[in-house]
Amino acid sequence: MQAEWHEPGPMIDDDIRAEILRRLASAEAGHGVRILFAIESGSRAWGFASPNSDYDVRFVYMHEPAWYQAVDLEERRDVIEYPIVDDIDLNGWDVRKALRLFWKSNPAFVEWIQSPITYIERGNFRVDALRALPDVYSPEKGLYHYRSMAKTNYRGYLREPMVRLKKYFYVLRPLLAARWVARTGQAAPIEFDRLLTMLDDTPVLEAIDALLVQKRAAPELGLAPAVPILNAFIEAELADAPADVPAKPQGDRVIATLNTLFHDALRG
Repeated sequence: MQAEWHEPGPMIDDDIRAEILRRLASAEAGHGVRILFAIESGSRAWGFASPNSDYDVRFVYMHEPAWYQAVDLEERRDVIEYPIVDDIDLNGWDVRKALRLFWKSNPAFVEWIQSPITYIERGNFRVDALRALPDVYSPEKGLYHYRSMAKTNYRGYLREPMVRLKKYFYVLRPLLAARWVARTGQAAPIEFDRLLTMLDDTPVLEAIDALLVQKRAAPELGLAPAVPILNAFIEAELADAPADVPAKPQGDRVIATLNTLFHDALRG
């Protein structure tokens, strides 16, 4: 099966892109599936990759329709995973699994469909999922996820006098995403530059910009003294009471939308 690819942008070297497409085609042939879309996740999609960052390739695939008409459907494997042997980390979810997670506002799937770096896109599945995102997405769940991630990462990475500077981004990104969800009631974009529009504190922005310049240019940001202005911002943000966002009902209309996405994908 010939892979169809889209120009993923200057962050992806041509040789790496060709190897990723080769592995995706091998996954299709080896598992008898059809990839609906494949994207880049992680720091390269977020926009703060280092030159030696891994390639986090994620995809959603489907089997032939008859595969889903089985008594043992719930026992069938619905992921494709490969051991990490080099800089390419590649795995994917079956379309039914992906849609069930979408129903629960799974942050990984929500970010996958928004990725700015696309390797394969077939049909309208991803476009239709993006169109459905405002109705399906639960801001309440999204806000809880991002604030919890920021809190966990801050405690794990940045509570010492000497820290790995790159870890600031793994706290700042979910904090700013939480701000986006709280202010807009919608899913946050995944590009870090867009999330920075949630900040109006010039000294904090300048400190983040300085770190971004370092991270995008250096293979690794090593241990260095903590950045007081960023720690103060993070601690203040985490100390604030979570915003009160309305719970969005997940009623019959949402299930109907997800079923339509599923049936349209199976029809190809």
